[in-house]
Amino acid sequence: MLGDLGDDAKVLAGGQSLLPLLSMRLAAPRHVVDINRLSELAYVRTSADGVRVGATARHADLEHDSDAARSQPLLQRAVRLIAHPTIRNRGTVVGSLVHADPAAELPAVLALLDGTVRVASVRGTREIAAREFFRGMLESALRPGELAVEAFFPALPPDSRTSIVEVARRHGDYALCGVCALRSRERARVALLSVAPTPVVLDVPDVADAAELARSSVHPTPDIHASADYRRHLAGVLTERALREAA
Repeated sequence: MLGDLGDDAKVLAGGQSLLPLLSMRLAAPRHVVDINRLSELAYVRTSADGVRVGATARHADLEHDSDAARSQPLLQRAVRLIAHPTIRNRGTVVGSLVHADPAAELPAVLALLDGTVRVASVRGTREIAAREFFRGMLESALRPGELAVEAFFPALPPDSRTSIVEVARRHGDYALCGVCALRSRERARVALLSVAPTPVVLDVPDVADAAELARSSVHPTPDIHASADYRRHLAGVLTERALREAA
């Protein structure tokens, strides 16, 4: 069906991203293709290499999956920051990634971990790395006629630890700024959200200089919620805090 409809179609899974866009007239597809009956895609599978999440698996499915939490604890922590339980019961993990909102937690997590998204179409399937998947604000690398069918979050190496911290105006709001951190004996890395059109991933050579690195690497746009300077300040503070918590 997507192959026939092309640009005229949008996919409906949880609807927690698409329906607001339709309501605000930011999207006006001629067709909405509902994939909720594709029950074979409603999975969270954990193996030695990481966690795979199907296109119709809900945020709540990932949040309450104990195997996924053991393999990649950052996922559970990030999901619990997404809105409220009502939203997490309907919204989908893959849908959030495809929506590509730079203020959302899961795109930053996928980028930090070098995860991938598998997409399918009548032409076949392909794997897209996180660094190539997020193209801009609300823009992913998905092509017309393609369906994102699975997200893959690699498992942590044995000596690695992660954390996620953010500042929001109210519990459940999108973050004014947030930072995911990955730390081991050999490396430190962060992914910042809500400070650029896509997640900003930084390798941190010297943890002592991490805050300044974050501040100098982001160029946020001011809006009604926060000034650019305040977001830049938060980037530094939260980077330092996230790396400390990960340690």
